[in-house]
Amino acid sequence: MNPKEYNECVKAYSDAVFRFIVSNLKDYETARDIVQSAFEVLWRKIDQVDLQKAKSFLFTVAYRDMIDHIRKNKRFEPITEVNDHLGMVSNTYTGASESLQACLSTLPEIQQHVLMLRDYEGYDYKEIGVITGLNESQVKVYIFRARTALKSLIGKKEVIL
Repeated sequence: MNPKEYNECVKAYSDAVFRFIVSNLKDYETARDIVQSAFEVLWRKIDQVDLQKAKSFLFTVAYRDMIDHIRKNKRFEPITEVNDHLGMVSNTYTGASESLQACLSTLPEIQQHVLMLRDYEGYDYKEIGVITGLNESQVKVYIFRARTALKSLIGKKEVIL
């Protein structure tokens, strides 16, 4: 990869990587830092990364940085956030998107990540496996379980609504 191709990668993939990270972290500043760090790693390894694999490389680096950030900050999560997380179902309708996000946030992190990569970013199972470090069959199982859990949660919410 040369500097011109690197600049093309920035234009082509920065928004998608940012959307994926911010949708999981819900923190714009941290997401920007993680995306910038991923592109910095790509720049340092510009001679080692093939242009065709740049997108997967960026998502992999950003995903792993995001996981590190989550693990590092999980120890300091305030108890009020845990209580808010448990009592997410409200008696008032806040919109389909908010309802879906609330249900999605109750899933285990790995299920959230693989589902977002598959359904929002359009990756295939093999690419998701490369990004997350899972094999293809594990990715399929996590996506199946996530979708099943979402269907169940959304069904319960419809009864409440």
